[in-house]
Amino acid sequence: MTLKIGVDTGGTYTDAVLFDDVNGLLCKAKALTTPHDLAEGIGEALMQLPADSFADVQLVSLSTTLATNAVVEGRGAPICTLLPGYTQNQVDRSGLADILRNDPVVLLAGGHNAAGIENAPLDRIEAERIIRKYAADVSAFAVSSMFGGRNPAHEIALRELIKKLCNKPVTCGHELSVNLNAPRRALTAALNARLTPFIGRLVAAVKSRLAALSITAPLMMVKGDGSLISIDSALERPVDTVLSGPAASVVGACYLSGRQNALVADMGGTTTDIAVVSNGSPRTRIDGALIGSWHPMVETLSVFSIGLGGDSEVRYSGGEGIGIGPRRVVPTCLLATQYPDFLQRLEAQDSMGSSPQLGHFAIRLYDDPVLIARLDSNERRVLERLINEAPLSVEKLAAENSRDARVLARLVRSGLAIYSGFTPTDAAHVLGLSHHWDSRAAHVVARIWARQMRHRYGYGNWKEGDSEAPSRSVLERMKQLISEALVRTSIRELDGADVAPTDELVQFLSDVLGESTGRVLSVSFNTDYPLLAVGAPARVFFPDAARHLGAWLDVPNGADVAGAVGSVASKVVQRARTTVTQPSQGLYRVHATEGPRDFEQLDLALSLARELSIDAATSHAKVAGAINPKLTVEVDENRVDHDIDGSVFFEATVCATATGVPGV
Repeated sequence: MTLKIGVDTGGTYTDAVLFDDVNGLLCKAKALTTPHDLAEGIGEALMQLPADSFADVQLVSLSTTLATNAVVEGRGAPICTLLPGYTQNQVDRSGLADILRNDPVVLLAGGHNAAGIENAPLDRIEAERIIRKYAADVSAFAVSSMFGGRNPAHEIALRELIKKLCNKPVTCGHELSVNLNAPRRALTAALNARLTPFIGRLVAAVKSRLAALSITAPLMMVKGDGSLISIDSALERPVDTVLSGPAASVVGACYLSGRQNALVADMGGTTTDIAVVSNGSPRTRIDGALIGSWHPMVETLSVFSIGLGGDSEVRYSGGEGIGIGPRRVVPTCLLATQYPDFLQRLEAQDSMGSSPQLGHFAIRLYDDPVLIARLDSNERRVLERLINEAPLSVEKLAAENSRDARVLARLVRSGLAIYSGFTPTDAAHVLGLSHHWDSRAAHVVARIWARQMRHRYGYGNWKEGDSEAPSRSVLERMKQLISEALVRTSIRELDGADVAPTDELVQFLSDVLGESTGRVLSVSFNTDYPLLAVGAPARVFFPDAARHLGAWLDVPNGADVAGAVGSVASKVVQRARTTVTQPSQGLYRVHATEGPRDFEQLDLALSLARELSIDAATSHAKVAGAINPKLTVEVDENRVDHDIDGSVFFEATVCATATGVPGV
């Protein structure tokens, strides 16, 4: 028997499981995630496991939704992005301005062409000036050079210069993807750099608690494609963990249910993540999954991730009436369990009218030293109040000084603070579907929210003082949004095509699915693909959606800790790709990491590409922690058969895959 511990850290809960390869899940534990000090929540979860087993644990594996949540919510550490050879139009297309907000994005002279030939020399003098200018104000750097996948020389030169000048973490685009699409590769590099401190703090927290409990087993982490990597690899490439939690949940859901075909849906506090599993394997995407509105260029499971969870903010949304998410807030019923005097303060607001600030409080969230160092005096003062007056009443703050309310909003956007509010979790507590937190506070905030909706927006005809009717309206909206997300994912997965269905089509299908009586045409889910729901809120929010869609629902035992189970049920999988092109007739170019190499014979070029891919995949797998990895090689050639010229070669990609069990 090989004992393993799986840890899954989400926005709301941190889960821990004790697992062995023969008997599966032995015991499980849950604790609230503590973002300001992740070690606290992780330690609480681990200490609920049997301590007499710790000496026999041979592997600890970690998954997390923190990176996914950060992307969906638009949070991240401050970075500087350097782009040799890019144009302003490409930066605009990449979406960097939207995701990075005020972080510097600097265009530099340099870059290569599609053949890997230098277009212009790298402007090292300007690069050094920029690095020195921003080094003290950022947590990391991102570097993406034009056609860096074909020749990474300028990216490597900038990486070495940054290391020499300030030794801040650096992410290079060619290390993440060699695919062509400069704007998306720049976005991916920037996301990786922004997430580096998040994953670094998480890993440090896990290591500290393992050491305190004398658990000396190797530590590994789940990638976005559901495979395992060593913790050192995860620290270098945190963008690989963007879908770590969802991927682990898919693996865990299949393990717990034993199903080979399923529509897997994992709901947490912040997101709902949906994937299709066929013949025991979820589909992977070389070009990355869609996470909210972002599309990073990393290989992941094909997961559709939306900002909808138990802790999503319930708000007014124009013509739709009730909107839910994507912003996560602290459920009011949870806040009441953490602060003894909170319920009394909340009840006092129940008779204060319909101000938009009522029912909203704020507490600190992450402690980012770089972000805190950049705060001005007003921001520091409000942050100090957050700590001393927690939870801080937004209504009281705005009444005292409206400017401070705007300052608080900036702290929330940066991730240093988080609001509380009315959430689907509160609605579930009002209706008796959940009981683990304070239902009294849920009733109060539901009344406050309903009054705001009626008086400020003219929405809803609920009776004054009624908390149940508005809560039912919220859960009805949850049912609609979950149903539409399931339909949208199913359409996107048709025949493996990446179809972007219209909102009108999604709404129509989600309305008619499961309703066949009296209809000439009926639409239904394939009965071979049940809805396999996991996550802490699965038993609360998915049954109504499944009935609405006419889908068969399976919530397996252990569904609430599926991510932690998946983290120890995964294998190590590493892929390496090498591209061969024909820049001119009779010349075949291998785009190696150290630079292009040319051959006059295609067989020789493909042979080198195969050798390079195998060496890289094997090396990556061993670094990732695999024992004696097995290799497979695939060659994807782009040829055209011409009547006169015969077979014409354009390009080939050689992909080597190394798979192995983690070393224990």
